[in-house]
Amino acid sequence: MRARIRAGDRQAFADLYEEHARPVYNHVLRLTGNWSTAEEVMSETFLTAWSHRERLEPEGGSLAPWLLGIATHKSYNANRGLRRRLAFLAHRPPPPAVPDFAEETAGRLDDSRRLAAVHAALSGLRRQEREVLALCVWSGLDYAQAAEALGVPVGTVRSRLSRARARLSRLSEEQQEHREHRERWEPRKTRGEGRSEAAFAALPLREENS
Repeated sequence: MRARIRAGDRQAFADLYEEHARPVYNHVLRLTGNWSTAEEVMSETFLTAWSHRERLEPEGGSLAPWLLGIATHKSYNANRGLRRRLAFLAHRPPPPAVPDFAEETAGRLDDSRRLAAVHAALSGLRRQEREVLALCVWSGLDYAQAAEALGVPVGTVRSRLSRARARLSRLSEEQQEHREHRERWEPRKTRGEGRSEAAFAALPLREENS
């Protein structure tokens, strides 16, 4: 497969897309928190992979680390661009309100809530920690594959993942303490409404499989 892709075999690249498009999309979604951005970055990832196919190492195992490494870099750039656009829009008058008549399913709404909670939790992590958490915990890469994707030593992956888990654990504890303090003064919430954002970060989002 590597040799065929390096040689510009379009059918081999089409097979690669069929196998890895959805995992790449899901990885980008976790890093960006936006469905439309994830679609754009996924497309950019495969365009970059095709244009830089000659840089692919001729020997190796799964091509997932190569693609997820490109996707991670593209996601970082997309997030930077989004922050710049938000800063620009913050200085402009808001657009007129438009009623939203779209019918959203309950599952889609729950995913939106979970995705927002995940990003609220991950915002307490450094970028490198978010990336290694997404690669190892959600995308299922082992330490060596994550190191290949990020272009760092295996030991760096281990230390970043350890720090990320420790930070999320502390955040979860802080949220739990804050919630317990707040609930002393507020009516009791219904079952399932008190889950911490950091706890959501340990759960997989509903992934697209088709």
